[in-house]
Amino acid sequence: MVESSPLSPAGWAAASATAPATVAAGQELADARMVARGICRLFARNDTWCLPEMPLRSGRRADLMGIDAKGRIVIVEIKVSRADLLGDGKWPDYLEHCDRFYWGLAPHLDRACLEDAAFLPHACGVIVADGYDAEIVRPAPTLALAAARRKAEIERLARTSLRRQLVGLDADCAAWGDGV
Repeated sequence: MVESSPLSPAGWAAASATAPATVAAGQELADARMVARGICRLFARNDTWCLPEMPLRSGRRADLMGIDAKGRIVIVEIKVSRADLLGDGKWPDYLEHCDRFYWGLAPHLDRACLEDAAFLPHACGVIVADGYDAEIVRPAPTLALAAARRKAEIERLARTSLRRQLVGLDADCAAWGDGV
């Protein structure tokens, strides 16, 4: 089962119910939502369409996963605090699910650490975003997935998107299907 995330509505409810009611925690959730919004606006203007909180076959969950106009898969891992950025050891797992990987950062976050070899700067792009817009400050190189893997990921993304749309229209449908 995929855990809830601060970017998803389920994650907002879970965070409200379990996290201490601190200003800092609330601000991080708000910042993450705003970064996601800005990135989605940037991508939409460039014909890349994203889905937030996309469960991956590896059991991980991409903060944003999308498809560009050329059929390439893009994943964005959003970070709004230095501790979260430096403490995240799971992000390399995302590279096997996309053609391009980006870090999505809040404007206040120092991105100098992303130049360190441990963050694979040759394989990862960087986007800085707020709630209104975003800017790609380092383009992500295309590291092409195998065609069969890309097809499987696109099918999973499409099915998840369609399921979410239908469940949004009729919540009773949530009981059916695999629940991704």
